[in-house]
Amino acid sequence: MDPVEDAAVVALTAAGVTVLIDANWAGLPVIAYWGPELPPLDAGQAAALIRAGEPVAGSNNLDPRPRVAVLAEHATGWTGRPGLSGSAAGLGWSTAFRTDRPRQGFVSGGAGRHVTDAVDDTGRLALRLELELLPTGLLRARAEVTNRGAEPYELHDLTLSFPLPAEATELLDFGGRHNLERVPQRGPLHVGTHLRENRKGRTGADSAYVLHAGAPGFGFARGRIWAVHTAWSGNHVHYAERVFTGEQRIGGGELLLAGEVRLAEGESYQSPWVYAAHGDGLDEVARRFHRHLRARPRPVGAERPVTLNVWEAVYFDHDLGRLTDLAERAARLGVERYVLDDGWFGSRRDDTSGLGDWVVSPDVWPDGLHPLIDRVRGLGMQFGLWFEPEMVNPDSDLARAHPEWIMAARITAAGPEWPVESRHQQVLNLGVPAAYEHVKGQILAILGEYAVDYIKWDHNRDLIEAGTQPAGGRPGVHLQTLAFYRLLDEIRAAHPGLEIESCSSGGARVDLEVLERADRIWVSDNIDPHDRQHMLRWTTQLIPPEFMGSHIASDRSHVTGRRHDLAFRAGTAVFGHLGIEWDLAEATDRQLAELGEWLAFFKEQRGLLLGGDLVRMDGYGDDVLVHGVLAPDRSRALFAMVTMASPYPDPPARLRLRGLDPHRPYRVRPARRAGRAPLWWGPDDTGEIFSGAALEHVGAACPRVHPDQVVLYRADVMPP
Repeated sequence: MDPVEDAAVVALTAAGVTVLIDANWAGLPVIAYWGPELPPLDAGQAAALIRAGEPVAGSNNLDPRPRVAVLAEHATGWTGRPGLSGSAAGLGWSTAFRTDRPRQGFVSGGAGRHVTDAVDDTGRLALRLELELLPTGLLRARAEVTNRGAEPYELHDLTLSFPLPAEATELLDFGGRHNLERVPQRGPLHVGTHLRENRKGRTGADSAYVLHAGAPGFGFARGRIWAVHTAWSGNHVHYAERVFTGEQRIGGGELLLAGEVRLAEGESYQSPWVYAAHGDGLDEVARRFHRHLRARPRPVGAERPVTLNVWEAVYFDHDLGRLTDLAERAARLGVERYVLDDGWFGSRRDDTSGLGDWVVSPDVWPDGLHPLIDRVRGLGMQFGLWFEPEMVNPDSDLARAHPEWIMAARITAAGPEWPVESRHQQVLNLGVPAAYEHVKGQILAILGEYAVDYIKWDHNRDLIEAGTQPAGGRPGVHLQTLAFYRLLDEIRAAHPGLEIESCSSGGARVDLEVLERADRIWVSDNIDPHDRQHMLRWTTQLIPPEFMGSHIASDRSHVTGRRHDLAFRAGTAVFGHLGIEWDLAEATDRQLAELGEWLAFFKEQRGLLLGGDLVRMDGYGDDVLVHGVLAPDRSRALFAMVTMASPYPDPPARLRLRGLDPHRPYRVRPARRAGRAPLWWGPDDTGEIFSGAALEHVGAACPRVHPDQVVLYRADVMPP
């Protein structure tokens, strides 16, 4: 559908979701309904639904009641969070936007976009508001504000929000930290505001990620849910609020630092997209995001190359002989991509120096990277290389030559005071044009000289006191984020076949905007499979498995110190983009043989593992996790039953496998297993035949296995 600008009422429906937009007045459009699909509406039915939803006046309330638009305004009588906050030297701080031409008529259709152009009644500001229902059923919104006045307009805040029904009184979002990303947290939505602010200059390991509101007790399969995600890799907010009259909103946007956006006459600010998802259960919400990413113009597909990253094998100890030996061992196992991590450049022999000097170290690599790359590619593998372009060690040639390129907020008479160090790092200000061109030139020089297929793009510290020195310390996070996007775009334009991973102290930069440019994210620096089970489970609430770097670590975790069987490590990792983070020279012949079997299993099944529909089971608590992937046509599936701790009760509840065709018969048998097999598998592991309905509602006995074990099942539809 072409943009709809003049229609007074618009009804859009896609993928089981209907959005009814009321633009039949002079102000900004109001979402009159957003929820499960409605039967096709005509103009009279749509108008009746809008009238029926208009609230009656209550005690001591405004009359008429507020019409709360996607960009909420106090001028309508709304007493909650305003969508736009700012002023021109203290004036124009309360807006009343009006469209500049009358709207009439009714438009009904499928996926489509509604555009509104409006001007504040003072004439100081112009606004363009876009609402779009995507074919996936995702609703998204963004706004652009332009200063039309001679006085600079300082923008404090621009957030967009969507209506919540009265039943949505329980919230779910996420916390976390480095090495333990995306920890779920639940709580009630009371009168007031549930506000999640991220001021780290990147998405953050503790970001709200996706903020959900739903009927109390909603789970993976049940309960209506309304959710939002702010697609922005810098400072941002998510929020849900309820005012005293009962209206509820859920929304988000960019968090702007004081004085960060000051619009001169004719200048504009465009907000990030805020995505909104509705579904019956968390799985349906997640699948909407998955289908959106899978439909992007540059899909990654399911045939993802098995990767070896050498970081935990060698750390900074780069030796051509040792690294070549690792490449040869990896190739014999069937690895398809080899990644050289931190330590190949400048004086980078540890993490205290050299960061920012993107020149191959002649001390470690006297012949450059060519001998290693030639051997890797000669073995039939792709070659990947680690960068951290936005960061700099104070002990580096770059910092010594251009200290003014380092972000700092406090500029004193004695000079700039740099922010507190983190990991011996400061931030390179990409908002300074010369700094941007310098780092872009160094990266392109490396990519021009060497055959690099893949970049692991890291970002290992928060942007604290991220000011621009040449501008007196003015906040620079907004421009830094835009410059990062532009840098990825320009590198991609020069090397269209290059794959880029978003790594940020692990999983601290995971959002839909960075994934417009990156092809994979690193879930966490913690590869312990016990912790990864939870992190993979919740990372998929936004992104599908093929975007998640998921590696098999050494038997003792370098982060937690725990030991785990190879079967548990591999059975965890195959539900993502599989890789290895292990010194293969230390593995026994038996371990290498078992590892080779797991790689072969992944290659055989990766079309399903990385192209199927996510399913996660309710009802087992935290001691037993059950999840899987379903073929889109429901002809087959792979499920995992994971014991995280000694189960109580013992044995645990029956194993129920949801999502298959209820009317078709399936043979269920082990794909990979640990521990004692349940009797229904049969003595030769031929399995048993169940209907999809029986598997979902009745189930079968769980196997008896020790904690930190995984059993994989396959379900294949029986021929007629």
